[in-house]
Amino acid sequence: MSAPQKPGPPFWLLAELTYRCPLHCAFCYNPVDFARYEDELSTEDWLRVLREGRELGAVQCGFSGGEPLMRQDLEVLVAEARRLGYYSNLITSGIGLDESRIKRLKAAGLDHIQLSFQDSTREVNDFLSSTRTFDLKRRAAQLIKGQGYPMVMNCVIHRLNIDHVERIIELAVELDADYLELANVQFYAWAQINRAQLLPTREQLRQAEAVTQQWREKLGNKMRLLFVVPDYYETRPKKCMNGWGNVFMTITADGLALPCHTARMLPGLAFPSVREHGLREIWYESEGFNRYRGDSWMKDPCRSCPEKENDHGGCRCQAYMLAQDPAAADPVCDKSPEHHRVLEAIAAAGKPGMIEKPLVFRGPKESRRLDRAF
Repeated sequence: MSAPQKPGPPFWLLAELTYRCPLHCAFCYNPVDFARYEDELSTEDWLRVLREGRELGAVQCGFSGGEPLMRQDLEVLVAEARRLGYYSNLITSGIGLDESRIKRLKAAGLDHIQLSFQDSTREVNDFLSSTRTFDLKRRAAQLIKGQGYPMVMNCVIHRLNIDHVERIIELAVELDADYLELANVQFYAWAQINRAQLLPTREQLRQAEAVTQQWREKLGNKMRLLFVVPDYYETRPKKCMNGWGNVFMTITADGLALPCHTARMLPGLAFPSVREHGLREIWYESEGFNRYRGDSWMKDPCRSCPEKENDHGGCRCQAYMLAQDPAAADPVCDKSPEHHRVLEAIAAAGKPGMIEKPLVFRGPKESRRLDRAF
């Protein structure tokens, strides 16, 4: 086993500017108790975070949320990111993006926009987000293309829309998308609560992959199609965030610094706030960022596994959710003693006539209720 070596800089800084959002998606990765964290960082706080991140070595900055367009100072932050030399990316639902706003963002120096859809039709898109936003998203797509940005479209895929993959691709073609990411839902936060309704069957996944490949061959270089397989259908876990505290740093709306956007769920870890500590101190010295660096924290089977450098034990949050132990082998791995939990979930998804519980849609009321429940 090796002690953690001093890491390099965080290349990617994710600024979760707010947990406010006009959508209520049942698969949102924001914490289920997000309503507890209402004290957002100020403009001055974010400007300091951007400066410290660039001094630390970060080169890419993602603005996300919630919905980052709900921050009226977004253009100020984008302009500072440009001045500092970041490559900046806006991750948005498109709600709140009108012609005036996108022109201001363009003038501020925004480099890239990723636009989310929930499905290919108004009916399903609006059901899955519990809003009436499909037509607004189509308008946002036109505005993005009109300002000369590449059309980067994202659609979270799950049991309720995976059979619509062909129509989703057709929508992307209609919108003249340059990239389409079909990102199968990963089961954290709200998606974990709704897992029984959202986990696709193995046959659904196989068919969706086949359809995607057919469209890749049909479209050639006209549009890049990415299909992200859900962890549950792998036999080896991903190297989460390319390694804990290795290249990625998230700053939450209320100022917590995290190695990944879901890590605040982990028990027994004190993650520092940028209100009280500088980013350099947080990155190199904090217990939260150092806990799972290296491999000295590992237990068997990870500790003695010859593949541990490939996946670094997998996802700590997934290990906690499925095995109730953040230091356990990710149960996605078929070497994990807890792998049966993943197999049981897959088997349940494939049972005919499965009784479905109502979806729990993201929202402040549900967040406060779930906060009390947990």
